[in-house]
Amino acid sequence: MISAEQVLNSQFKPTRFSAGYEQDEVDDFLDRVVATLRQAETGQQTGNPLRSDEVTSVRFATTKLREGYDQSQVDALLDEVVATIEHHRGRGAL
Repeated sequence: MISAEQVLNSQFKPTRFSAGYEQDEVDDFLDRVVATLRQAETGQQTGNPLRSDEVTSVRFATTKLREGYDQSQVDALLDEVVATIEHHRGRGAL
């Protein structure tokens, strides 16, 4: 499982000359992930939490000639997020 704090502090290797994910899009989505995980961790309703299928279906624009986030690192983090959301849903926290 991954915590909201771990997602908040995640850092990804930047890409420059290979395909990467658009940084602002990833950052905005991870803000929603953090809010969802905090809601599960604290029990306080903070809005509409993400579902695991929303995480698995998210698509980010890619970059090629400007800096982006390493795709495999972002994808690995999102896999952890999916497992964590499923865990929290299973125990009724989301």
